Amino acid sequence: MSRSRRVLPALPPWLAHALRAQRGPVPWSAVTRGALSAGPLLLVAVQVGRTSLGVVAAIAAMLAGINDRPGSRRVSVKRIGVPALGGALGLVVGTYAGQQTGAVVLTVILTFVGLVAGSISAIGPVASAVGTQLLVASAIGAGMPLPEPGWERALAYVAGAGWLLVLRLALPTPGSLAGDFRFDGERKAVAGVYDAVAELLDAVGGPEAIRRRAALTAALDHAQDALAGPRLRRYASSSAERRLHAQYAAALPLAEAATALAWAGEAVAERASEGPRRLAAAVRGNNHTGPLPAPSRSAPALRALDDALLHAAEVFDQGRGGDLHTRPRTPRDRLRAAFGSAGREYGLRVALCFGASSAAAQALHQGQWYGQHEHWYWLPATAVFLVKPDLGPLASRVLNRAAGTVLGAVLFAGFAVVLPRPEGLIALVALSGALIPVATRHFAAQTAVVTVLVLALVMVGGEPQASMGRIGETLLACAIVLIVGHLPMPGQRGGGVRARLAAASEAAYAYLTHVLDEADTPRIGTSGTPSERRTTASERRVTDRATASDHRATASERRVIPSDDRATRWTLRREAYRTLAEARTAISLSAHELPALARHTEGADDVADLLERLVDTTTACAVHLDDTGRIGPEHTERLTALLDELAGPVERVGLRPPGTPLAG
Repeated sequence: MSRSRRVLPALPPWLAHALRAQRGPVPWSAVTRGALSAGPLLLVAVQVGRTSLGVVAAIAAMLAGINDRPGSRRVSVKRIGVPALGGALGLVVGTYAGQQTGAVVLTVILTFVGLVAGSISAIGPVASAVGTQLLVASAIGAGMPLPEPGWERALAYVAGAGWLLVLRLALPTPGSLAGDFRFDGERKAVAGVYDAVAELLDAVGGPEAIRRRAALTAALDHAQDALAGPRLRRYASSSAERRLHAQYAAALPLAEAATALAWAGEAVAERASEGPRRLAAAVRGNNHTGPLPAPSRSAPALRALDDALLHAAEVFDQGRGGDLHTRPRTPRDRLRAAFGSAGREYGLRVALCFGASSAAAQALHQGQWYGQHEHWYWLPATAVFLVKPDLGPLASRVLNRAAGTVLGAVLFAGFAVVLPRPEGLIALVALSGALIPVATRHFAAQTAVVTVLVLALVMVGGEPQASMGRIGETLLACAIVLIVGHLPMPGQRGGGVRARLAAASEAAYAYLTHVLDEADTPRIGTSGTPSERRTTASERRVTDRATASDHRATASERRVIPSDDRATRWTLRREAYRTLAEARTAISLSAHELPALARHTEGADDVADLLERLVDTTTACAVHLDDTGRIGPEHTERLTALLDELAGPVERVGLRPPGTPLAG
C-alpha cells in the first residue's frame, strides 16, 4: 500500500529571504570589542557627569560595531573610521539645522541630506556606510535635545567610534600568534584563497564546481581588500607584509589554472589539491611549505597548475613582495557611480523616505502624540535602515525590522522593571554591544539588539521608558518605506542592477579583448622553458616529478608572455570576476523583492550566467594560450557561441550589445 506524501508549498522568494540567516563560528574577538566599547564609554561619561555626551559616544560605538566585520586591521580603519566621519558631519548638520530652522525648512534640509547620502551610497559598501551614518546622525542631531553644541557632539561621536577602532587595532585576535599580529587578518585572508583553490580542484568535474568557483572569487576579493587597505606609505613597508603580498600574487596563477580545469570539466587526481592546502597551512603558520606533491602534466591546465605550484614554492622561499593586481578607483569613477542611474534612483528614493518620515515625525511631535517624549528622531532613523538595499530586499527589511523592534521593545520593557538605574542599564548596553557582532547575521536579530541598546541609552539620558512609542514609530516607518519603495520614479527601474551588470559586461569584454590581443602577439624569446628555469630550491620542494620529463618536448614550444602583459591580464581577470560577483549580489536581492519590484530586473540573472561563462572561457583560453601559443578551436567555438547567445538577453535588460566593447 503506497503512502502519498504531502508536499509543502515553496515559500515565495521575499519571505524565504526574510527567514534566512548567515551561519558561522562566533566571532569572539568582535564580541569582546563590543563589550568593551559602548558600555564602558557610557560608564565613564556618567561618572564624570557628562551623560549626554556619553550617550552620543555610545551610539557612535554601536554603529561602528555594526561595521566591525572580519578582515584586516588596515581595512577596519576605512570600514569604521570613514563612516564615523560621515556621522560626525551629519550630527553637526542636524544639530544646527534643528536649532536654527523651523519644521518646514528642517524637513527640506533633511530631504536634501537624504538625496546626497543616497547618491553616494551607490559608490560602494564603505560609501553606503557613510551615507547611513550621515543620515542617522543628522536625525539624532536634529531630534535629540542635548545641552552641548554641535561641535562637541561631533567630537564625542568621533571619540566613540575611535575607541572601538583603537580596540580593533590594539587587541590581538586568535590568529595573531603566528608572526606579526598586525597582519593576522591579511594572513587568514590569503590562506583562505589557497583553501578555496584546493576546494575547487576537489570539485572539478562535479556539480559543486560552479559554487566552488564562486567561493574562490569571494576569497580573492576578500584577500585583495584585506591587503589593499589604506596605508601611510605607498608600498608595503615591512618584510611580513611584503611576504603576504607575494603569497597573494602567487595564488593568482593557481586560481587561473584551477578555473581552467573547472571549465574543462574533467576530474583531476586527488593529489592536485594537496599542494594548495599545504600552501594555505604555510600561510597560516607563517612557515615554510615543505614538499609539494606535483599534479599530472597531461593537459595545458594541469601543466599550468604545476608551474604555478613551482612559482609559489619560490615565492614562499623569497617573499619579495608582489602586485595586488588591482586598479584604484579614481574620483571620476566615484562621481560617475554617484550621478549614474543607480545613484540617481537610489538618491531620490532615500530623499523621499527620509524627508517624509522626518515630516511625519515632526507633525506627530508637534501634535503631542509623543506625550512626555521629546525625541522624534526614531522614525526617520528607522526609515534609513529600511531603505538601504544592501541590508536585504525591501519586504524582508520591513518584516525583520518590525519583528525585531517588537521583540527588542518587549525585552527592554521587562529589563526596565527589574534593572537598577543607571548601573543595570549600563550593563545592558555593554551586553547589547557584545551581541551586535553575532546579531548582524540576521536583520531581525540585529534590530532587536539595537532596539534594546538605544532604549537603554536614552533612558540613562533621562527619558522615560518608551517601548510602545518605538513600536508605533517603527510600524509607521515601515509603511512609509513600503509606499515610497513602490512609487514610480523617473527613468527605468532597477538602475542599480543594470549599473552592476553594465560594469560586469565592460570588465568581461576588456578581459576578453586583452587575451585575444595576446593571441595576436608574436612569440618572444623562448630560451629557457619553465621546466628548465626551475631553481634548485624549488626542485627540493617538489616530489614525484616522473611525468614532467614526458612533456618537456612540448613545453619548449610554449610562448613566453611578457610579465607586464600577464600582470595586466590578472588585473583584468580580477576585475571581471569581482564585478560579476557584485552584479550577482544585486540581482539576488532584486529577485527576492515583491513581484511588483522583482519584475523590473527579470532576465538579469541570465545575462550574469552568460557573462560568467564568458569569463570562465576566457580564462581557459588564456591558460591554453600560455601552453601552446594559440587559442584552441574548442575555445574559439565556445567564445563565438557565447557572444552570439549574449546579444538577445543583454538587449532585453537594457544594456549595450555584447559586440560593442570589442568594436574598437
